[in-house]
Amino acid sequence: MAKIGDVARRAGVSTATVSRALSNPDSVRPETRKLVLDAVRELGYTPNAAARNLRAGRSRMLLTVVPLLSNSFFARIVSGIDQEASRRGYGTIISEESPDSVEKQAHLLDLAAAGLFDGVLLLSALMPRVGRRSLADMGMPLVRVCSRREPGAGAVLLEEREATLIQTRHLLGLGHRRFMYISGGAGNINDIPRYEGFCEAIAEAGLQPDQQIRVEGFFDFASGTAAAHRFLELRAEGRAPTAIVAVGDQMAIACMKGIQEAGLRIPEDVSIVGFDGIDFTNYCQPTLTTIVQPAEDMGAAAAGLLIDMLQGERDPGEIVFPATLRVAGSTGPAPAG
Repeated sequence: MAKIGDVARRAGVSTATVSRALSNPDSVRPETRKLVLDAVRELGYTPNAAARNLRAGRSRMLLTVVPLLSNSFFARIVSGIDQEASRRGYGTIISEESPDSVEKQAHLLDLAAAGLFDGVLLLSALMPRVGRRSLADMGMPLVRVCSRREPGAGAVLLEEREATLIQTRHLLGLGHRRFMYISGGAGNINDIPRYEGFCEAIAEAGLQPDQQIRVEGFFDFASGTAAAHRFLELRAEGRAPTAIVAVGDQMAIACMKGIQEAGLRIPEDVSIVGFDGIDFTNYCQPTLTTIVQPAEDMGAAAAGLLIDMLQGERDPGEIVFPATLRVAGSTGPAPAG
């Protein structure tokens, strides 16, 4: 296998000139570059991309941190990221968030410090950190996906406050006045604007937001099952809401299942809305009314923004997608009484 020294000898130039001719063509004279390229073709030389990237201080790899790989919404975002990154000559490394694993968090920070990736796409609301060390302190470009950005970072997100306004107004328009809100967790960076939108819509209708039922969740099926148990307890007490706003489809689907297993009907006894527009919403019974997030487009936009930042073509900024409500079978008029 030919080496760079072989190319240099064939072309009659130094190895440094060969390197410049291949990595920065404009830095050498056209006749010199022709000599180098002729030698490359004759010898069948293939540059070592990994070594070249290491010398240039770049890896052409992007780190994507995901809260839950099992959540199909995040999987669709990752698919969009990967396709756009590949189109532009980058690879991706995927890491699932593990806030309770100090060892995994430390390993991730060590990889960042070693220059194993050039930039970060953060789908999680949490910033990877161990003690005082944080991924945000590594000095590499960062784009948040689905949440607001900190100074110096980029962001790609949905208009979340507007989304829950639309959800809740839809239910209010059907006559509902008693609500349960299934959150993404107290203080969660995604849940904050969603809860604000819910409260705004409730207040618009002349109702008191603090008189509505709030159940804490974590954007997963287990949270939806727990919320269904809480709903059934409230029903046994004669205080059941007639509508449930879940800020994640997995929570909505699991809650709907738990309620149906207790012999109740949806939407005749209670209406449910979700958030994300995952594929499963089209296959549950009834189909789920939900906010649809263009996940693949958001992932592609995030990867494109990060690569532009890496290449100095764009400053950090926000790309905001509009919210769209897809009305399906899980919402209907409020039951009498």
